[in-house]
Amino acid sequence: MSVIPSMAQTIPAALAESVRRYGERIAIDDDGLQLTYAELQQRARETGCALLALGVQPGERVAIWAPNGQRWIVAALGCLLAGAVLVPLSTRLKGAEAADILRRSGARLLFSVGEFLGSYYPALLEGHELPQLEQCVVLEQARPGDSDWEGFLVCAAEVNAQQLEQRSAALDGDSLCDLIFTSGTTGYPKGVLCAHGQNVRLFDNWGQIVGLEAGDRYLIVNPFFHTFGFKAGWLAALLRGATILPQRTFEAEAVLARIEHDRVNFLPGPPALYASMLDHPGRQRFDLSSLRVAVTGAASVPPVLVQRMQDELGFAHVVTAYGLTECCGLATICRPGDDLQRVATTSGRALDGIELRCVDGEGREVPCGEPGEVLIRGYNLMRGYLDDPEATAEALDGDGWLHTGDIGVLDEQGYLRVTDRLKDMYIVGGFNCYPAEVERLLMEHPAIAQVAVVGMPDERLGEVGKAYVILRPGAELAQAQLIAWCREQMANYKVPRSVEFVSELPLTASGKVTKAALRATA
Repeated sequence: MSVIPSMAQTIPAALAESVRRYGERIAIDDDGLQLTYAELQQRARETGCALLALGVQPGERVAIWAPNGQRWIVAALGCLLAGAVLVPLSTRLKGAEAADILRRSGARLLFSVGEFLGSYYPALLEGHELPQLEQCVVLEQARPGDSDWEGFLVCAAEVNAQQLEQRSAALDGDSLCDLIFTSGTTGYPKGVLCAHGQNVRLFDNWGQIVGLEAGDRYLIVNPFFHTFGFKAGWLAALLRGATILPQRTFEAEAVLARIEHDRVNFLPGPPALYASMLDHPGRQRFDLSSLRVAVTGAASVPPVLVQRMQDELGFAHVVTAYGLTECCGLATICRPGDDLQRVATTSGRALDGIELRCVDGEGREVPCGEPGEVLIRGYNLMRGYLDDPEATAEALDGDGWLHTGDIGVLDEQGYLRVTDRLKDMYIVGGFNCYPAEVERLLMEHPAIAQVAVVGMPDERLGEVGKAYVILRPGAELAQAQLIAWCREQMANYKVPRSVEFVSELPLTASGKVTKAALRATA
């Protein structure tokens, strides 16, 4: 039986139900600040009223560009209470990348961190035209002259709380909730639109399956700008009455220390997170006995890693999952009690209300055990790509199936094993990396004539990029110089870890680069 009643079709309604059930429980424990569920709702309402005072209308976009923290959640909930659509931005983005998403989403207001990772984030947008962005509210460490969080909240007094209640009550399960940009094979991010009802239903179900319980202490290392940290993270925790422990960045020793200090029960993350914890030389100094559940995915999981997570980190349950932004981030999951081999070699089976098929090049379903393209159908599929009907029609066919481009194998029990990436995509420490996007950015370097990027195995991150570069005539460029340039131009996970300068690239008869040949050579 679902924890969330059927009438809770929106995140504001689900939050109200959680307040009714868990009002005095701690919802967020963030660096010494504790908020009960009732206090969280009150702060979210104050944020929503301030947004109404600034004229934010239903369906308008509000962006958040900040690391994990309590104000991220408060701002997001305030946005959703006001009927706006949430646009999360990766903290890994450079100014030009963030500005592109802000322009294309039409975001009217941006909540931004101030100083973080050596940069003042609002300053990264200087020089970029953002005609629809009316205000940037700096959540913390605002510089003089910039709009700060406290000043923003003063506006809330101008709005009657009943106006916010009416705005929230006008939402239903089909109302748009979030717009998350995911890169594609064209090299440009595509905006994925999802609705309230599907998110609430999907991640309440996820929480039931993985055993997320009221009172659990959930350390969320996965970034809130990603579906893993947002939907399977703080949203699932709120639906189930757990306590959210936001972690701003991943550093193995800091995470180990928090597990001991905060008695963490629940710790999802990509395989790289657990590998780093296992390999930390001081791991034995920390008491990890509180750990109970790990949920992983986003890359292949070696059976030995699952075994070590149980034996050395003490997890009672380790489960794996599979999904894409285009299906709200989730389609399949293993169940607690599945054997080690199944957990390590599959991504589980479909959740209730979701169908899977594997098909050949003609669209015919292949037999169990045979590889084919993974198709997904169900209530969890996106409402479409923002302003891109052609791409939407290519991804979603007339029968309601999402064509993932992933190659997988289904067994007789419906468990899915993904055998190949979405075309040439590779995954760096849990982040999807698309060669076409990296190549597009690399081609802006004045010394580069042609470039091809492929993913290569990496012991720590799972996969990393390698760039094959043809220089322009007379140009000179060293590997270190190019990598340093990349770090200035793109998010860190996109930066190739190695570069090989070549005189030509392997091509097909139609003139396309043969990525398989490059991977084989490497």
